[in-house]
Amino acid sequence: MDILAAKFFPKTRIADLSNIKIEAIIEQRALNISPIIIIKEINKLIRSLLNSKALGLNSILNKVFKIAVLVIVKDLAEIASRYFANGTILESLKKSIIAVLRKEGKKDYSLLGSYRLITLENTLAKVLEKYIANIMLKIAEKYKLFL
Repeated sequence: MDILAAKFFPKTRIADLSNIKIEAIIEQRALNISPIIIIKEINKLIRSLLNSKALGLNSILNKVFKIAVLVIVKDLAEIASRYFANGTILESLKKSIIAVLRKEGKKDYSLLGSYRLITLENTLAKVLEKYIANIMLKIAEKYKLFL
């Protein structure tokens, strides 16, 4: 078990960002985003969820979530906007289950490369993470942070 933990959860290192001019980016730490913008994006992201994915911690099928969001999207966007503005997220959204699965057809299962990780997250957390990732991507492109 320790070998798998060391392989899949290595100790992190601090990235060297000395060559990047990020002063303009870090001036504002909170994301003050209008709920109106969030509604459109959340709808798009939820529609893109695959129906065949495994259940997350909330045990809500993506197919069901796609239907429910039609009713709750305004409230969802307002809540997300408040959390983004405060720079916080609900504890329940941070939790996940990580399963280690054997890769099929491997000759030697004592090797770490014979396994893969699957993370089962809360469906709402996945949507909000994707939303934030899209914002980060736009900012990185705007400030030419990609080499």
